[in-house]
Amino acid sequence: MERTGVWLVGAYGNVATTAIVGARAIAHDVANTTGMVTARPPCTRLDLPDLRDMVFGGHDVRDTSLLETARRLSAGGVPTADVVETVADDLAEIDENVRVGTAVNCGRAVTDLADETLDAPDVGDVVGQIRDDYRSFADEHDLDRVVVVNVASTEPGVADPDRYDTLDAFERAVEANDRDLPASSLYAYAALVEGHPYVNFTPSTGAALGGLRELAERENLPNVGRDAKTGETLLKSTLAPMFAARNLRVRSWEGHNILGNDDGLVLENDANKAGKLASKGDVLEGILPDIEHNRVRIDYAPPLGDWKTAWDDIRFDGFLDTRMKLQFTWEGSDSALAAPLVLDLVRLVAHADEYDEGGLQPQLASFFKAPLGVDDHDFAHQFDLLERYVDRHAGEGDDGRVRR
Repeated sequence: MERTGVWLVGAYGNVATTAIVGARAIAHDVANTTGMVTARPPCTRLDLPDLRDMVFGGHDVRDTSLLETARRLSAGGVPTADVVETVADDLAEIDENVRVGTAVNCGRAVTDLADETLDAPDVGDVVGQIRDDYRSFADEHDLDRVVVVNVASTEPGVADPDRYDTLDAFERAVEANDRDLPASSLYAYAALVEGHPYVNFTPSTGAALGGLRELAERENLPNVGRDAKTGETLLKSTLAPMFAARNLRVRSWEGHNILGNDDGLVLENDANKAGKLASKGDVLEGILPDIEHNRVRIDYAPPLGDWKTAWDDIRFDGFLDTRMKLQFTWEGSDSALAAPLVLDLVRLVAHADEYDEGGLQPQLASFFKAPLGVDDHDFAHQFDLLERYVDRHAGEGDDGRVRR
């Protein structure tokens, strides 16, 4: 049986910790797979890695532990204290696989949260140490595949991404100690050079740069992202097509989000917030190009902890210029919504890698606000790509395709 490693950049964060706790809780039969797309049709028709066999590791810049993060989260109700204590020994064991990460060009908000970072004089050395960490993890646990997933706090955007539009340009920038390169792209580059698929769960740049897309294509490795769609934007990508299909003219869509975890704190910084706002706002622009007013706000409210709330006000015109409105409130546990999707993406990306399907993965567009390579933001259309993908693989083993 093949062994799949999961390397989480931001391993001590809420999303990563919840994903690990969830996977181990399922393995101990104290949790179910509610919230996981791969646990229901059509994905159950695929031969996917078993959660129980996954080996976890990662990078972080905070001096803490998985158990400490999990217990802090359980104080807010998710996960429960009983579940955390059931997997406590597992979490302590996984802590041995967590290494010190980098906060290069992540912005002041992330730097202020960091307790320690990679001790390296330039970005080339940072990349070298990250590669060593990936390699040691794979060798120590005798892994057949490692999927690298970025779940770290959102970075500021890259000012001039065209500077890194080719692999040669990117690698010359690394050699020249270009301090404009963000941590997410260094992790992504190290992963792809080492032969590992890469998933960017965040709005950060990651492997969206042209040079890193080129590398993923050249090495035939899955390259997936960007900015997972878990709450308010998920609703937008479902509701907006309804207005368009019924020829109802949406004049205004105002969204206000509040959250209280470290991600919310980081997003208080305007530079870090910009990328998040762009990916959330672009969804409506793609579905409702004639919308007059489209605004999203994100504010930090510490008492909420890991919970988030979104209020949306939609003003639209119907027949005979009738002015109407739709208002809704979305409230959920940030990490409980995101964590199962992390596990889904690992399983689906591992499947793509198994079948030599490298580069961008359009079938996974429904997981993201800004999916690489897919401009259609209609959730139903995006999910149809996944269903078609499953259909193509339903007869795997009879189609003559050769696995890696």
